Amino acid sequence: MQTSDRNFIKLNTPIPGPKAAAMLEERKKHVPRGVSNTVPTFAETAEGALVTDVDGNTFIDFAGAIGTLNVGHRPQALVDALKQQLDKYLHTGFNVMMYEPYIQLAEKLNQLTPGDHAKKTLFLNSGAEAVENAVKIARKYTGRKAIISFERGFHGRTLLTMSLTSKVKPYKYQFGPFAPETYKMRYPYYYRAPYGVTPEQVDEQVLAQFEEFFLSEVAPEDVAAVILEPVQGEGGFVVPSKAFVQGVKRICEKYDILLIADEIQTGFGRTGKLFAMEHFDVIPDLVTLSKSIAAGLPLSAVTGRADIMDASSPGEIGGTYGGSPLGCVAALEVIKMMEEDHLPDRAAVIGEKIRARFEKLKSRYAFIGDVRGLGAMCALEIVKDPETKEPDKALTSRIIQACYQNGVMVLSAGLYSNVIRTLSPLVITDEQLEEGLDAMEQAFAEVAGS
Repeated sequence: MQTSDRNFIKLNTPIPGPKAAAMLEERKKHVPRGVSNTVPTFAETAEGALVTDVDGNTFIDFAGAIGTLNVGHRPQALVDALKQQLDKYLHTGFNVMMYEPYIQLAEKLNQLTPGDHAKKTLFLNSGAEAVENAVKIARKYTGRKAIISFERGFHGRTLLTMSLTSKVKPYKYQFGPFAPETYKMRYPYYYRAPYGVTPEQVDEQVLAQFEEFFLSEVAPEDVAAVILEPVQGEGGFVVPSKAFVQGVKRICEKYDILLIADEIQTGFGRTGKLFAMEHFDVIPDLVTLSKSIAAGLPLSAVTGRADIMDASSPGEIGGTYGGSPLGCVAALEVIKMMEEDHLPDRAAVIGEKIRARFEKLKSRYAFIGDVRGLGAMCALEIVKDPETKEPDKALTSRIIQACYQNGVMVLSAGLYSNVIRTLSPLVITDEQLEEGLDAMEQAFAEVAGS
């Protein structure tokens, strides 16, 4: 733990420190063990890309509350806007008495999401709730019931979204039975393709299986929607080709199936575009949004074609807290920051810097099997052997622990839990970014030498 030459990371104690250790004991008494935690300490303050814990240790945040803080921790303009809203009203329930921020935010998202067709937007609380409602809307509009998701996809932890999710442990094990009429298709994973098989061949094989799938599993006339992450998040930051995403869209159009883009983790500038689907030149019918939409306040959205969104009758969609005034006000400030500070462009620069450093690490350590990402959505895949590509979950866990002991917070991901991903705030400075990458490099060296 070397911090003498660092400007931002300040480590007074090993993690957890004494105050955090005492609070961990209280956490064990009062909070279920099923709620996981990556860094065993407790936040005291946070600003931009920095978080200070209760023992005075300051970390560079490469986790961003699982991709929730693209505009950083508590940006001042957002805090000021929330304070102004607090002086007006906290909650009236949009279903009871409406309020203007809801309408203003809906208008902005209708303008900003891909496609120049007429759109409408519904607000909810969480990403899972957005997915649930997107499925409800798709079923109502089409009169069909089946929903297709993809291997390694993650869409939430509720009954329906857990059914659409593809990782058994920890998300699904012993939580069944699952929601009916949900099906899974393959999603390309070029790094793990058989030897000699090109990415183009992978795409061809996966797309060809769709037609067989409609013969063997479910008729296309029964499918309401396909839900797709333009880059798989929890699945390991797996980036598909433009050919694959466009191929999925063609299949949907062929059979009058709606395409739902799950932009919950990829949205709001993370990938170098405001929305990741823009990279693939594909316009989805519905988009689900959450995480960085409101800088940490609970808010989610479903934005889609106006005719589809209007299929539901009054009272069939909505919720008590959906589109809370504070969340809507925060989201309006987030969008303003995205536009004025050109944060999607900044994401592209951040991603280039991270992947360049990751490639250097890959050349040094044989256990780094792959470096990938899109924009500032970057990842390393950890393996036991570069030839067999056998996943190394244990080593991944040790590296993540070494990272936070060196003052940088990162997360794992992937079907095998062997992917290290970075989701730093897009407002991170170049100096903070380099120092965080230095800390990661030191952590890798310590683990490799142990």
